[in-house]
Amino acid sequence: MIANLAGTILDKQLQRLTIDVGGVGYDVHVPLSTFYSVGDVGAKVALRIHTHVSDDAIRLFGFSTPLEQQLFERLISISGIGPKLALAVLSGIEPADLVRAIRGSDYGRLTSIPGVGRKTAERIVIELKDRVNKLTTDAADITAAPGDDVRDDVLSALANLGYQRAAAEKAVDRALGKVATREFEPLLREVLKALVR
Repeated sequence: MIANLAGTILDKQLQRLTIDVGGVGYDVHVPLSTFYSVGDVGAKVALRIHTHVSDDAIRLFGFSTPLEQQLFERLISISGIGPKLALAVLSGIEPADLVRAIRGSDYGRLTSIPGVGRKTAERIVIELKDRVNKLTTDAADITAAPGDDVRDDVLSALANLGYQRAAAEKAVDRALGKVATREFEPLLREVLKALVR
């Protein structure tokens, strides 16, 4: 089984990379968080790999962080959740936010992910609530921080304005590091300035 790939990006399409490793091109499916973090065609990349073998194909799934891979592997261990849906879940929510949503039984947040209905959200929480505590991650990224309510309000406003969730979450997290206040309006203004650049 392939566990790691390090090479050059030959092609980059949404949620899919072709990576040249010693003259061999590997087709790798990736979540949006990895897709946006790896750089452009020609960039060097190293990914953690999950090799998924099914009756009709062998597929490679790549991740830039251990947390992404661990969440993916836990998601596909749930009955009824295959690699495609697991990738959609990781593309619809930042990994640390997914862990927070599972720990907090936040069904509203989970069902806001495209492809995840109420029953799937309940299954994810039931199956993974105890298991996410064992993930290898920076606890500071996952514990609920003061201002999470304001963060959620800003993310909701951005969703209403038509921004994609993953891009909005990254912009909000960057803005939270810049602004001293945790008030809604100044934070939203800062995020919108970053998004229109």
